[in-house]
Amino acid sequence: MREMTLYGVSFEPIGKQPIVLLKTADDDKFLPIWIGHSEAASILMKLQGATPPRPMTHDLLVNVIAELQGEIVKVEVTELRDNTFFARITIVQDGREVEIDSRTSDAIALAVRCDAQIFAAEDVIAESSIEFQADDDDQPGLVTASSLADLDPAEFRQFLETVTPEQFASSLEELAEEDDDEEAT
Repeated sequence: MREMTLYGVSFEPIGKQPIVLLKTADDDKFLPIWIGHSEAASILMKLQGATPPRPMTHDLLVNVIAELQGEIVKVEVTELRDNTFFARITIVQDGREVEIDSRTSDAIALAVRCDAQIFAAEDVIAESSIEFQADDDDQPGLVTASSLADLDPAEFRQFLETVTPEQFASSLEELAEEDDDEEAT
């Protein structure tokens, strides 16, 4: 297993499907993982620092685990089978490690909330990663934690409560384009 960091979230140009990008901690290999719009919203909301008025699903799960004296310590992208990534969440409870099978998108959304380490299996990285120099300025459409820092949390929260998946994808693309336009001037 290799340690990964959450680099950002992007959207594929044609289908507007969200893609989370994990980056190897020690070099410039990126693991693109296609996820659902609701999981992308959950990840981006946490990266932005917005707090919903009521717990979202991933917040609820983190709260339940904490109430049961558990702690999510790591998530692992364990395999890629038939174009589907598989993941495992490791929870420590009463000194005992419990491993839970998970969708990769849910595991990442939980890791973001708990500051848990993210890992990926070597064979998954070898099979699916892409390698390039990371430079936020050259990545149109990529939404990172730094590009979300200027958003108003209240406006973002209201937006997430009322948006459809199609509107969500379109709005994040517009936000990324605005960032690109501002950097060009």
